[in-house]
Amino acid sequence: MIQDIFETQKMIEDSVRKFGEKHIAPFREQWDDDEHFPKELFHQMGELGLMGVLVPEMYGGSGLGYHAYVSAIAELAYFDPGIALSMAAHNSLCTNHILMFGDDAQKQMWLPKLATGEWIGAWGLTEPNTGSDAGNMMTVAEDKGDYWLLNGAKNFITHGKSGDIAVVMARTGDKGDKHAMTAFVVERGTVGFEGGRKEKKLGMRSSETTEMIFTDCKVPKQNVLGRVGEGFVQALKILDGGRISIAALGYGIAKGALKCSIEYAQEREQFGKPIAHFQGISFKLADMATEVEAAYLLIKEAIEKKNRGEDINKASAMAKYYASEVAVRTSNEAVQIFGGYGFTKDYPVEKYYRDSKLCTIGEGTSEIQKLVISRCLFK
Repeated sequence: MIQDIFETQKMIEDSVRKFGEKHIAPFREQWDDDEHFPKELFHQMGELGLMGVLVPEMYGGSGLGYHAYVSAIAELAYFDPGIALSMAAHNSLCTNHILMFGDDAQKQMWLPKLATGEWIGAWGLTEPNTGSDAGNMMTVAEDKGDYWLLNGAKNFITHGKSGDIAVVMARTGDKGDKHAMTAFVVERGTVGFEGGRKEKKLGMRSSETTEMIFTDCKVPKQNVLGRVGEGFVQALKILDGGRISIAALGYGIAKGALKCSIEYAQEREQFGKPIAHFQGISFKLADMATEVEAAYLLIKEAIEKKNRGEDINKASAMAKYYASEVAVRTSNEAVQIFGGYGFTKDYPVEKYYRDSKLCTIGEGTSEIQKLVISRCLFK
């Protein structure tokens, strides 16, 4: 079993590496400069099986599980963390929400298009005034008999404008009531549903981040995922898995920054010898390598618990918290090792540096992860 997992991971890594070298590396600088979301790339990734890694084959997916999923995200992050972020959001948020809580008819309707990359998915929870305080969201859905009427706005949504379909959380009861939120599937083209302002970001610039706006948006009754009122509980379970995705993203960034630093330290010479021979540099690399390995082990532990059907609330929060902070520290040290060149776009470490910070914010800040972890300690 372990050997099969290892071989699958190796196969995924090799496949993604070849894909990245051909379809991402030559264009990443331009995408970053132009803040361009290369939607066509994700259709190609769908052909490779990367857009439905967690989806069973019966719904058009790869059905490979979380070990392969983490390997794919980490390898993509080496080439462009923004592309890895979009792939992760599509898989673990939108697609996985339908997979986990949709009925068979809903799965048959939407998963094949998502899993093959024909459609790109979005997931709407965050609002302008309710980040971590999701219970007080302002987006509301009114029961109109034959349909639900959605009004409100979401922000910081990955693929909020270019996505073909979105899973959206809206309030269907009293404000602040954790059992007054419901998950709806809204397809692009639905009257009253449109993308809003696109964010101008520090990093992850090849991943689209926009508003989603709902104005008297009619959503069919059959587009409710699960039962009315259980959207908040669903969202928390989705975020548990999503934290593994962001942990993998942070791990991939840190791994890429470390690899570039090791190579550069052996090539760059000062005072007649490679800078890798100086203790000030070699000790940095030792610390970076240790933290990268530790981050992977926390991610692996979270995956194993998930595969055994155990509660992963604490494990996923620990993996996400640690791996994202390691991504920031490692990319920061990488820039330092590269010196003045690390501050330029001539080398990839400045991009890792900018992109890494999102990992400590998205899908729950580091502070929220500490809150989750500490609460688990007192149960």
